[in-house]
Formats: sequence, C-alpha cells, structure tokens
Amino acid sequence: MPREIALASILMPSLLPVFVGCLLLYLLVDRLLVRLGVYRRVWHPALFRASLFISIFSGIGLALWR
Repeated sequence: MPREIALASILMPSLLPVFVGCLLLYLLVDRLLVRLGVYRRVWHPALFRASLFISIFSGIGLALWR
C-alpha cells in the first residue's frame, strides 16, 4: 500500500479513503444493529459503537496492508 495518494496534485494519506469507506460501512452496520435492538442489551452503547468502528477500520486497514 502506498503511503500517499496524489489526487489533483494534493497528497493525502492512503488510509483516508479507507477511513471514509469504513465510516460508510460503520453507518450501515450501526443502523442494522439499532433495528435489531442490540444496543438495548449492551452495557455501554457509546463504547460499543466506538469499538465497532475501530474494529472495522483496523481489520480493513490490516487486510490492505499486506
């Protein structure tokens, strides 16, 4: 994976598009979990949501790093 991506002569980190993609995926998963009522059974919903996003971002980032 390259360190930087040139987009219209602007260098941006290569993980920025991955971050945006993971954010969209997280929003879809979050809506699904809200509809299923998972957050009513979780001890700390905000902590669960943060750890869910970190898990998605870390997993995809590590998969792309190889």
